Amino acid sequence: MGLQCGIVGLPNVGKSTLFNCLSNAKAQSANFPFCTIEPNVGVITVPDERLNKLVELVQPQNVVPAVVEIVDIAGLVKGASKGEGLGNKFLSNIRETDAIIHVLRCFDDDNIVHVDGSVDPVRDKEIIDTELQLKDLETVEIRLQKEEKRAMTGGDANAKRLVEVLHLYKDALEKGQSVRTVVLDELQQEVARDLQLLTNKPILYVCNVDEASVVSGNQYVNAVREAVKGEQAEVLVIGAGIEADIAELETYEEKQIFLEDLGLKEAGVNKLIRTAYHLLNLQTYFTAGPKEVRAWTFRKGMKAPQTAGIIHSDFEKGFIRAEVIKYDDFIHYGSETKCKEAGKMSVEGKDYVVQDGDMMNFRFNV
Repeated sequence: MGLQCGIVGLPNVGKSTLFNCLSNAKAQSANFPFCTIEPNVGVITVPDERLNKLVELVQPQNVVPAVVEIVDIAGLVKGASKGEGLGNKFLSNIRETDAIIHVLRCFDDDNIVHVDGSVDPVRDKEIIDTELQLKDLETVEIRLQKEEKRAMTGGDANAKRLVEVLHLYKDALEKGQSVRTVVLDELQQEVARDLQLLTNKPILYVCNVDEASVVSGNQYVNAVREAVKGEQAEVLVIGAGIEADIAELETYEEKQIFLEDLGLKEAGVNKLIRTAYHLLNLQTYFTAGPKEVRAWTFRKGMKAPQTAGIIHSDFEKGFIRAEVIKYDDFIHYGSETKCKEAGKMSVEGKDYVVQDGDMMNFRFNV
């Protein structure tokens, strides 16, 4: 669907190492491709055990997994909001993404110099937060001048509501709080949707730790969790150095042995990719047949005609009905025919909200 997560962080926190590990994530679950669209953009397959089970069951000629785009964004320095360093490029790249993966250094290593001389992930977080907040404040103030005039002269109810939201955002930003911390009602959310503010994007904080802390975390991770409590943000603990070691191993079996020795069930990049997928509010439905088993990406809450349109626009235009089998039923009975015989196929109309894991057949006429 062309949605992107941007990896951000200060220099030397491990974000580029992490991005490079993601390029090898194909080896963690199945032999699916990774490709680079641009030097800093990767299309990465989403690990999904359900797809693997469908492939085992159906034995198709071709397999197409769900994917998510990850962008390695240039490192930020203080003053980015005023154009310092690569500030303008950095902020522009973030604006183009749909969600943010913020990598924080949560390990000590005298051989890796920190840009600010000491390890303090909460301070690092606040540096980037401040730059994004300053840029958002600039955007909000400019928009506020425009909308206040419109609200006063036109009596537009939406304009008045937007002015309310902009004032709430302005107050939060002036207090050093990100826009995502502001609680809005449904009508306010609707008018605010198109503002595209940097600090309103969904965010995942990735705590990059050493080997000893990868299972249970450390004091730096605890500090980050405490600092992000009010942000509606997720925190993921991962060891970029360990992930780099895993990426160098040749076989799936070698990787699993390495992980077991560390007390881990799976590679951290797998968790990261899945979390990024959900951060973008994405879900998966499947189509399965002898020619192809495919995972299709859709936005949570989409109805059957819209999800049909992801395959082809004609499917949406001429939508008649959707034939739906729940994933667990398909696995249990082993085929579409047996699911039909057991009464486990439902026929759904235009108002059906597609669920994660649905097995779909669309009927249409153009």
